Amino acid sequence: ICAGLEIREPALHWFKPDLLDALLAVGADERAEELVRTWEARARSVDRAWALAIAARTRAWIAAASGDLDGALAGFAEALAEHGRSEDPFQHARTLLAQGVIQRRAKRRGDARVTLQRALTGFEQVGAPLWAAKARAELGRIGGRAPSRGELTPSERRIAALVAEGRTNREVAAALFVTERTVEAALTRAYRKLGVRSRAELAHRLARVQP
Repeated sequence: ICAGLEIREPALHWFKPDLLDALLAVGADERAEELVRTWEARARSVDRAWALAIAARTRAWIAAASGDLDGALAGFAEALAEHGRSEDPFQHARTLLAQGVIQRRAKRRGDARVTLQRALTGFEQVGAPLWAAKARAELGRIGGRAPSRGELTPSERRIAALVAEGRTNREVAAALFVTERTVEAALTRAYRKLGVRSRAELAHRLARVQP
C-alpha cells in the first residue's frame, strides 16, 4: 500500500514545484515538461488540486517560452481554477505573479496590473517579502499611473464592487478565484481607505463616485 501511495501521492514530492521552476529558469524546458507530465498524472489520479494548479502553471510557462502567449494565458487560467479548489495562498500568489508577467508581455497592461497587485497582496499576507519584492518589480515595469496612497488598488476596487452588488465574501472569492481571507483583507483595506464601516456604506460610497 505504501509503495502504491508513493507512486501516486504528489505531496511526497513536495520539492517538485521549486525544481520545476528552477528548470524553467535555466531553460531546461524539455526536462521540466517530462517531469510535470508524470507528476500531473499522479496528481490527477488522486485529485490533488494544488498539484494540478502547479502543473498547469508549469505548462503555461513552457508555452510562453515557445512564444505561445495565448496558450500560456489559458494555462494560467486553468491553474487559477485549480487553486480555487485548494488552500495554498503562497502558490496561488506565485501563479498570479507568473500570469501577470505574461499578461505584461502580451501587452495586456491593465490586466497585468490587476493580477500583479493581487499577487503582491497574497505575498504580503503570507509573509513572503522576497516574493513581494518580485511582484513590486514587475508592477514597476508596467507603464501608466499606479494607485496613489489612499486610493483603492485595482484588486480592491473589483472586490469592493462585487460586494457592493450584494455578493457574499464566499461568492466574491469564487468569482475571482481567491480565498475568502483575501476578500476579507481587501475589504478591510477598502473600508479604511474609503472611510466606511459597513457593506451598505460601501455600496453608497461607490455609487457616488461612479462616473
